[in-house]
Amino acid sequence: VQLVESGGGSVQAGGSLRLSCVIAGYTYSTYYMGWFRQAPGKEREAVATIDGGKSLTLVAASVKGRFTISRDNVYTLYLQMDNLRPEDTAMYYCAATPRWRVTRAQSLTPTNYDYWGQGTQVTVS
Repeated sequence: VQLVESGGGSVQAGGSLRLSCVIAGYTYSTYYMGWFRQAPGKEREAVATIDGGKSLTLVAASVKGRFTISRDNVYTLYLQMDNLRPEDTAMYYCAATPRWRVTRAQSLTPTNYDYWGQGTQVTVS
């Protein structure tokens, strides 16, 4: 399983970015997928997750109403980020894990994920 993120960059507060994650080597419907972020000196935290089989999503309270997770029907995971704030500055990672490993609530825990991308930096000033 390989995950490759793109779409990060620098933006002013209030702006938007769309992150993409190309995922290869497995079938969407059998995996949970998610976006996580890690700021310097802080622990990695969940941003949003999606059940590949049911397309049910879960969004962290800190970004609810501003960020949207979605996927296409082939092999790309997206994170649309609107109304960005300086506190959203972090390295953003996409991740995947077999659906049988997690419940919807457990999908927000980074240690439950087996596969990770290399990350893409988002900076909001």
